[in-house]
Amino acid sequence: MSMRPMVDLRTQYLDIQDQIDQGLAEVMDQTAFINGPPVKAFAEELGAYLGGVQVIPCANGTDALQIAMMALDLQPGDELITASFTYVATAEAIALLRLTPVLVDVDPVTFALDPQQVRAAIGPKTRAIVPVHLFGQCAPMEPILALAREHNLYVIEDTAQAIGADYIHADGTLSKAGTLGDIGCTSFFPSKNLGCYGDGGALMTRNAELADRIRKVANHGQSIQYHHDEIGVNSRLDSMQAVVLRAKLPHLDRYNRTRAAAAATYNRLLGASPWLSVPQTADYSTHVFHQYTLRLHPDLDRQALRDALTAREVSSMIYYPIPLHHQKAYLDPRYTEGSFPVTEDLCRRVLSLPIHSELSTDEAAVIAGLVLEAVEEVRPT
Repeated sequence: MSMRPMVDLRTQYLDIQDQIDQGLAEVMDQTAFINGPPVKAFAEELGAYLGGVQVIPCANGTDALQIAMMALDLQPGDELITASFTYVATAEAIALLRLTPVLVDVDPVTFALDPQQVRAAIGPKTRAIVPVHLFGQCAPMEPILALAREHNLYVIEDTAQAIGADYIHADGTLSKAGTLGDIGCTSFFPSKNLGCYGDGGALMTRNAELADRIRKVANHGQSIQYHHDEIGVNSRLDSMQAVVLRAKLPHLDRYNRTRAAAAATYNRLLGASPWLSVPQTADYSTHVFHQYTLRLHPDLDRQALRDALTAREVSSMIYYPIPLHHQKAYLDPRYTEGSFPVTEDLCRRVLSLPIHSELSTDEAAVIAGLVLEAVEEVRPT
């Protein structure tokens, strides 16, 4: 038995190999490698899937965040509120533009941005809120959007981990993650729920004027070739990656259902252990389980558990070991040890197990059994 991987892209590829290979061969035959027909077709298809939004593909998810901030004309010194418990790209895009990331703590159950913390962080320089749909479920968008309306702020959704998740409004209606704020941003990194075979990303918006601005910013600040109306960037999705994404998009809901079924098996078998807290799904969101993330008992040695899992050929990962406010590049005198106790606690205790579109419930049950064995081996006596 080889190591059970966090993600199984090869098996996923074999299921749709003919369609991908044919599409790649057509790109080679047409030699339209940049902004070719597959890119335009994918943008239209993803926009339809997301409920009729405009989709602007770009080179990667970090670019998507940066382009969104440029398209909203945010200026150096403007403050954007986001979570300290997230991947660095969320804050990186803010800092790259000499904007100011204002970090806040997260909800201890869902790990999502806490609206009360957001409210307390709003100041005279605040221009936007950047909620992160972490690990596969939505942040609490209705209270966040209400805060944005109250204070005349933009909302930029970081949807890199939650493509396909549904936000459940108080009235029972549904909206896809990434379509509720002014702009949604996503990544198509290979391990994402909808991933290509290289780098890729996209922005989505319901605002036609803003969509045109995003397209211009992503294309060197031009809407007509050689007419540069503003400073932009060069960020494009290539045609080969669009072929892969077009092949996968019709299967995305099935991929997400498979992940959710595996997660339900994990929850059923691991949830009774006093040493493990299984992930909880918010009542306002579905969960597409980009990651399946446990919260370990504080007396359980995380590294010892990882070593015991490795010995049983089970992969594991820590998302994320260091809070943003403790990262050298983002140190700020406003934040010290204890500033964000939930985030700091999560970074000490979270551990993610394998989860992917090819993980059967039977295999999830086997992995859960091995996890329980490993816990028994390393738990304090």
